[in-house]
Amino acid sequence: MKALTGLFTIIGPGLLVAATGVGAGDLATGAFTGSLLGTSILWAVIVGAYLKFIVTEGIARWQLTTGSTVLEGAAGRLGRIAIWIFLPYLLLWSFFTASALMSACGVTLHAIFPIFDDPRTGKIIFGILSSLLGISLVYKGGYRLFERIMGLCIGVMFSTVVLTAVLLWPGIDAVLRGIFIPSIPDLNGQGLTWTVALIGGVGGTVTVLCYGYWIREEGRMDASQLQVCRVDLATGYLMTALFGLAMVIIGSRLTIEGSGAALLVRLSDQLGGSLGPAGKWLFLIGAAGAVFSSLLGVWQATPYIFADIWSLFTNPAGPLDLDRPRDAVDTKGIPYRLYLWLLAFVPMAGLFTGFKQAQKLYAVTGAFFFPMLAVALLLLNGRTRWVGEKYRNGPVATISLVLTLGFFLWVALYKFL
Repeated sequence: MKALTGLFTIIGPGLLVAATGVGAGDLATGAFTGSLLGTSILWAVIVGAYLKFIVTEGIARWQLTTGSTVLEGAAGRLGRIAIWIFLPYLLLWSFFTASALMSACGVTLHAIFPIFDDPRTGKIIFGILSSLLGISLVYKGGYRLFERIMGLCIGVMFSTVVLTAVLLWPGIDAVLRGIFIPSIPDLNGQGLTWTVALIGGVGGTVTVLCYGYWIREEGRMDASQLQVCRVDLATGYLMTALFGLAMVIIGSRLTIEGSGAALLVRLSDQLGGSLGPAGKWLFLIGAAGAVFSSLLGVWQATPYIFADIWSLFTNPAGPLDLDRPRDAVDTKGIPYRLYLWLLAFVPMAGLFTGFKQAQKLYAVTGAFFFPMLAVALLLLNGRTRWVGEKYRNGPVATISLVLTLGFFLWVALYKFL
């Protein structure tokens, strides 16, 4: 038991990143892409997980070598204009992501407990209840309770989704070819679009910043613990990749349509036809674990980011002293708890409407987050006098960040144009 506790202490923050980053949209994108393109694009899941690993490792490397978060580093080294550029995106992302997560939880829970005649009513009621449960757990339980509940959700969603993929197994040859022999089916010119969506959809977006706050909660404060973080992140993104691979495999065995949580419900109905009622409920339980863990992760972690920004703008001492390690964010302070309450309640309005145009705006602005983060990490971790010769970006990290920058910038411009 002690050995398992020690292991979870090491890999815990990485698993939190995996659980928070895998939501209804990611599961649906994997399933839908698999349905359209089959297992030939399994390699894209690996690429997506690797790009997110490189970015999150850069966040950890900067923080452990300097004692400051990436946001603090961007404000202190690149100027506070970087934070002003990021803040509007954070507010947009918070509102629409929170609303989408409530909706996903509502739709999934209504499918499990169909106690309302109108599915829309079920989505609204269960979505509101999920948000209230999330804020209660975060507000009262603190980080340790959050960590334990997320561990339970991870176990449920991993075992059920992967088991479903195993039950629909297409054969070892098809899986190995899809992973090790990259190809993109044409699909009337749409193959590249869906492959790009799959790569970009693996893991989270803003939630990768939360890794820095979680490792502070675990007491990781200096560069001597960087290797532990690398093992931790490798484990987390391996889990993320396995989820993505499982969803593509599941989708490749079925014909599905729709989007988001509604697609997952229709997918569970088809699984009921292929695997029987047990298969349907197995997948629904896993999907519920995935969407609620994502909601809980966002509720717990996003207020860290806002509280960090608040301290940057209200610091009476003026410019940050980045040579002095910073204290952890106060989760009992007003900025953290204010943003938690706003996050849990304001986006409930999204349960009552579609917000189609706003969602389009969110998708466009959201696609620019990773290019901004990649540029920041190239600059911050590229200076020897800031992070030291040993910890500055090496050739592999630099090339990978440039590729990340190029890929996500292309995605952003593609959505914008």
